[in-house]
This record gives sequence, C-alpha cells and structure tokens, in this order.
Amino acid sequence: MAKTPTDLSTVARPIAQANGLPNAHYTDPRTFDEEKQSVLFDQWAGLAVAADLPDIGDAVPITFLGMPLLLVRDKSGDVRVFQNTCRHRGMILVEEPRKIEGAIRCPYHSWCYATDGRLISTPHVGGPGQNTHEGIDRALLGLVEIRSHIWMDVIYVNISGTAAPFEDVHADLLARWAEFDKPLHHGGADSRFTLEVNCNWKLAVENYCESYHLPWVHPGLNSYSRLEDHYHIEEDGKYSGQGTLVYRQLTGEDGKTFPDFDAISNKWDTAAEYITVFPNVLLGVHRDHTFAIVLTPHGPERTVEHIHLYYAQPDTDTDLRARNTAQWKEVFKEDVFVVEGMQRGRHAVTFDGGRFSPAMDGPTHLFHRWVATQVEAGRASPHAAE
Repeated sequence: MAKTPTDLSTVARPIAQANGLPNAHYTDPRTFDEEKQSVLFDQWAGLAVAADLPDIGDAVPITFLGMPLLLVRDKSGDVRVFQNTCRHRGMILVEEPRKIEGAIRCPYHSWCYATDGRLISTPHVGGPGQNTHEGIDRALLGLVEIRSHIWMDVIYVNISGTAAPFEDVHADLLARWAEFDKPLHHGGADSRFTLEVNCNWKLAVENYCESYHLPWVHPGLNSYSRLEDHYHIEEDGKYSGQGTLVYRQLTGEDGKTFPDFDAISNKWDTAAEYITVFPNVLLGVHRDHTFAIVLTPHGPERTVEHIHLYYAQPDTDTDLRARNTAQWKEVFKEDVFVVEGMQRGRHAVTFDGGRFSPAMDGPTHLFHRWVATQVEAGRASPHAAE
C-alpha cells in the first residue's frame, strides 16, 4: 500500500465534477499491490479461457499477479483452478502446459494428485517403503482449489474466496446477454493473439469503455459505424461499455458470411455491443461471432492482452476467419499508442486524474468509480494492511 493512501473522494463525484483516479493508481507499485487485493483478488477476475484446455487431462500453469495457479480439465471434463503448489513443501507442480496422463506428480518427492485435486499417493512418507503415515491425512491435503466460474468461455477466479457468487454479482449482465449463453466455438490457432502494451491494465479498460475516440483513433471503423451510431451502456457498480446500431457483417469474396447464432433477436441484425466485465475482461458480441479479451497485469505499467474469437459453429471458413482476426487485430493495435501515451502522461506529477466529458465519458467514469469503491472497501476491511 502507498505510504499515504490516495484521496479518492473526487472520483465518486457526479461526472461533471469528478476527477479520474490519481496518478499513483497507474504508476506506484504500492498502490498496484493495494489494487491487486481489493480490485482483482477480492472480485471475479478474468484468468484465461476454457478453450486453452480443450481435452481431458490438459493442464496449463499460469502466474497471475505473482500467484502460481494451475488450470486442469479433469476426468469429468470440468475445468478447475488450483494453486500450482504441492501441499508437502510448496514445490511448483507443473512448469509448462502438458497433458496429465495419470496423476499430477510433484517433481520433488513424487506426491501425486488426481485431476480433481485429491492427494492420492505419498511415497515413502512413513519411511522407506512406507507410503502412509498416521500424521498425514490425505483427505485433508488435496490441492487448494480456487473458486472459479466460466461464462462466455472466460475462466473467472475469486482468489480471496470472499466475493458473492458470480451469478449474483453479474446477474444483470447475464440477463442482458442471455441470447449468447450457448456453446461458443473458439476459432482455433488463427483466432487467438496477444498484444503486449506498456500501460496499466485499467487504461485498456477505460479506452474500451467509450466510443468517443473513434473518429480519430479508428477512422476505418468510424467510416461506417460512426460516433453518432453508438450508445452508452452504463450499469453503475456492475459493468459499462458501448454499443453500435450499425454492425457490418464480414463477407468473403464468394459472398460467404459466418453463420449466425441460433435464436437471437432481430436487434442483432445490425447491432453489436462491447462491455467490460469489471474488473479486467472485455467482451464483444455480434450476430455471427463474439470475442473475449482477458487483461493480465504485469506490474503497474505493463499489460498483456489475450484476445480470443468465437463463432456459432465449430467449422467456419478458414479464409474468412483469418480476415476477421486480422481486422480485429488492426483495430486493437490502433489503440496501443493511446493507452501507452496516457500511461506516460500519468508521470506528470501535477496531473489531477483528468476530467470527464459528461456527455461522452459516462462508461469510463463508472469504471473509475467502481475501482475507487473497491479500494475504499479494502481499506475499510479489518484485514487491511497496516
């Protein structure tokens, strides 16, 4: 935590009088650690996507904000998240993505765990040739499981275990996009990419929330989906983003298009929506595809964006998929200079967090206010650091 907690009182003001989050929330390692707990660990944060583990036995280690985690698709086909740490001496269990053929074996003393986390083998724990000991109760020493939930194929985790159930926290959003609560088919290797950006993760959220920048940063997109075609999505304390009334479906040279999702309303014939699931997941829905962006913070001034594209059917046209990926990659890369420029701007020592356009920045202001609310709640917690 920063030596002196940041003053967040101006962030909570009505938008016309509000300032953005102070500079420390973008540049200071101690403030980053404060947010790590209250904004990310205490909430339902995006970690990865289930498509990263397509088959039973797939295991993927991930370090999330310094915490070693292990994603596993167990023998029942469910994706589970564990601490990637042996219960014996704390050894990392899995170093690289791989298939678990039998059990998860610790490379140190060969304690073994089932893919559902149960401790199933403790060789020589009672002495040479003695694989049990009355002081080691295997039933109590399974892998520590992290609360997780999958929606729109994104794996969300609540590290602290203190958040309300995901379905309760995001009930309004789940209802808003209920039409897309159906199997989503990842496009495969040509439908995933990453962008490494030199900025605080929150700046990527802030930029995504609003359409105000379209005419200057995305002139190609703005040429047909204009600023005036967009609307704000503002659910205070829950989520925010933007929508467009003009969605132009991608068409191949032979006239092919992606198949539409089944049983969606006519609204989506020409509309699309882009929402931030607080804190760090950016989602977009269209009649024929969706995407998910999971933002992984690496310290206060570096973020990795993991982008995944999904379709209504498992087999879609290869060339059209490649074009769609390239199109979105171009759009997202256009934002890089903006978020990196804002990051450098946060090192101006007298910058006061900036002001918001009352007409155009509502979704961004809601995100600032939500972050400030979580930080203040963390400071009020009896477990807050001294």
